[in-house]
Amino acid sequence: MGRLTQTQRSLIIGSILGDGYVRIVKGRRNAFLEINHAFSMKEYVDWKYEILKDIVISPPKIRKGNGNRVAYRFFTRQHPEITKLFHLFYKNGKKTIPDFGLDPISLAIWYMDDGSKCGTSSYYLNTQQFNLVDQEKLIKKLAKLGIQARLNKDKIYWRIRLLMADVPKFKEMVQINIIPSLKYKI
Repeated sequence: MGRLTQTQRSLIIGSILGDGYVRIVKGRRNAFLEINHAFSMKEYVDWKYEILKDIVISPPKIRKGNGNRVAYRFFTRQHPEITKLFHLFYKNGKKTIPDFGLDPISLAIWYMDDGSKCGTSSYYLNTQQFNLVDQEKLIKKLAKLGIQARLNKDKIYWRIRLLMADVPKFKEMVQINIIPSLKYKI
């Protein structure tokens, strides 16, 4: 296995910020990434697979979950660069926000995983899984890309809301990397 391409690395980072899960199996040296979405997101999973396929053993498969949930998922191979990302983003088994580079591809994937639009001008990154300190770090990462955001309370949890003035800039930055079936999000 060779080195990850920049696109693969950006996809993995965007997935870690969103719905992706990286882990190391006990007794193994390197980590792997699991991509797991609802079957309704098949096109999206297949798109991620195409980018990562040279580090994946087998293509995505359907998996029945709890109740009526049907998932569609795949796993990468264990890879030393994924291990580095694991150690960077996970502390004591929990996702955290380290010092890392956020780029437009990572941002688009993060948004496709965990972003939402309310009405025509409110755009959110559903970051409720992160503590407030980490969410503030993410807001600073967005600012480095020229996108201003604030914390917004969603019931009892906080999430990131993009400032309306920067929504056009955000859309311009990510739209090239948003797959057709998820264009409704922008």
